[in-house]
Amino acid sequence: MITINNYIKKCYRKESVISIQLSQNVVIPKSHDSNIALDLKRATEIADYCANNASAIDYNTAFPKQEFELIAKAGLLTAPLAKELGGWGAGIDANVTYELLILLKQMGQGNLAVGRIYEGHINALQLIQTFGSREQIISYAGDARDRQKIFGVWNAEAADGVKIIPFENGRYRLEGSKTFCTGAGYVERPFVNGVLPEGGWQMCIVPMDEVTTVSDPAWWQPSGMRATASYKVDFSGVELEQSYLIGGAGDYFRQPWLSVGVIRFAAVQLGGAEALFNLTRQYLQKLEYTNDPYQQERLGRMAIAIESGNLWLRGAADQVAAYAPMFGGDPTVAHPQAEQLVAYANMVRTAIEQICIDVMNLCQRSVGTRGLLPPNPMERIIRDLSIYLRQPAFDAALANVGKYVLQQINPACLLWNDE
Repeated sequence: MITINNYIKKCYRKESVISIQLSQNVVIPKSHDSNIALDLKRATEIADYCANNASAIDYNTAFPKQEFELIAKAGLLTAPLAKELGGWGAGIDANVTYELLILLKQMGQGNLAVGRIYEGHINALQLIQTFGSREQIISYAGDARDRQKIFGVWNAEAADGVKIIPFENGRYRLEGSKTFCTGAGYVERPFVNGVLPEGGWQMCIVPMDEVTTVSDPAWWQPSGMRATASYKVDFSGVELEQSYLIGGAGDYFRQPWLSVGVIRFAAVQLGGAEALFNLTRQYLQKLEYTNDPYQQERLGRMAIAIESGNLWLRGAADQVAAYAPMFGGDPTVAHPQAEQLVAYANMVRTAIEQICIDVMNLCQRSVGTRGLLPPNPMERIIRDLSIYLRQPAFDAALANVGKYVLQQINPACLLWNDE
């Protein structure tokens, strides 16, 4: 598997096939012109800082503020924007999907909490560039590029979920709360999706620095991922202009965009597993346990698992790039292979979850109780990864794979590539 440093040496600037028509008065400063190889190098350096600082922010109500200051300074908040907007299309240009996954994996290797928040930023900007109007795309790109605003997607809710109520004056009023609001207090442009009176699910962005909401930090008392500040937030009384609504009712749940996005968080999770592998090996080398045949067997299995995860990421990137030039394709045009892409993404998510579980179990057996006591970082990473792996609809994702393959007649070798 190619290393980050070797990848950077070989990386070249790919021309984006995505074209977003900009108004004549929009000028992208040269300082915002991203370069993939340089951004990956910066991400590696930031990940090192994240790893060294992770224990200092491993408490409830914490947020990786310094880490995101470095991310903003490095221009990585701009990376998800299309080339015409000053980025390199991380998350929107299908041709650089592998580079995106490498970037996310590196962030996860540094600190899973940072990786989760950054993945949400990429997710949000992908949704805007897919379903937003030209004016919305330009406006929110400016927020990320020029004002270093952090974006996110706060879609989870309980019985008191968000309702979007239209007024006669063209404004909308929000009522209700969201749960698991990752980065509450710091994410300034989250998607806060809600139900319309007629029942449709509408995407909307709330400018958190311009409205008044009520956060409940006490709601977030996890064993891991403490530094994500994933609070419950009440949006009741917030009023928005029409311009804050993105796309049409139901667009958030459209496929393949909804399900294929799982490859992003899978990449972050695999980064956590890679960190565990590296730390386990260092621990055994320090204790001079490298000649123990049982430890050799465990590390061999861990190495196989990690390499399998990297191959899944490579396969996911190839599938997305082959599907369409833009991530998920053009939302105005139906694609005959949408179900295939969704099924493949669900395989990636399922496989990498099991890989992470296997790596955690092997790590624990290898280092024993002594290696899992704080301040050893393995203890924290296992807590963080255990929480992060609990993504919704796992069984439905796996069943989707089975349903898809049961409908096919191609042999196994042609299920995902019939050429």
